[in-house]
Amino acid sequence: MTSNKTFYEPIARFYDAENAGMTEDLALYSAVLAEYGGPVLDVGCGTGRVMLHLATEGARVVGIDRSPAMLERSERKLATLPHLKRRVTLVEGDVLDASLPGPFKLVLMTYNGFLHFATQAGQLAALRRFCALLADDGLLVLDLPNAGESFAAQDDSALVLERTFTEPESGHLVMQQSVSALDRVTQQLHITWVYDELLDDGTVQRTLAPLVLRYILPGEMDLMLAAAGLRRVEYYGEYEQSPLVDGCSRMIVLAEKAGKAGS
Repeated sequence: MTSNKTFYEPIARFYDAENAGMTEDLALYSAVLAEYGGPVLDVGCGTGRVMLHLATEGARVVGIDRSPAMLERSERKLATLPHLKRRVTLVEGDVLDASLPGPFKLVLMTYNGFLHFATQAGQLAALRRFCALLADDGLLVLDLPNAGESFAAQDDSALVLERTFTEPESGHLVMQQSVSALDRVTQQLHITWVYDELLDDGTVQRTLAPLVLRYILPGEMDLMLAAAGLRRVEYYGEYEQSPLVDGCSRMIVLAEKAGKAGS
């Protein structure tokens, strides 16, 4: 994840506004929490979107993130929710070597987060670490895009308008755009997010945030899970827990320890 280490620092202030409509995955996490219970490890917890939702439902959650700016926003939210403070622990650091109070019944890496491990070796190291942190009867959940759909898309290097939103602290209008290129050999998406912010004096301030993500197909994921001591329980293609089939937008991975009794 080295190449993406500072990605969120310049854009943390935009994050909640640009993702305000992202709620469709929360029911899935509520369902796995109801089945498996806590404690929960939210890897790449960011500003706390999923972490605080699960804490509201009664879970003890540890959120870890490498970005001080994102964690600072989580802390601000927690300050307004004193009834949740005893359930939430925030850790700044790298999940690969941070000291964490496991084992965990649920280990989550939500929306596209796992792709920030931008090499196969990095992804395998992360899976091994998740296995070590997981309780023997626990569950790992990774929410990834369906790589098949991404590989089939036509590359045109165009600047794409993703969304327009208002940054609440300043009241500034922000146009979020992206330009990307997919290397199908390395399975890496090289994407630059472009934030054009209309300032009070009418000028535009541009913030650039480059990012590298590595896509994974189901067969490779099965092999990496096995190499890490894990086994797939299920692949979902949508948040409603429908099966992964051609044309689905997501590849949601549910996995457990390979040595689990009955597996």
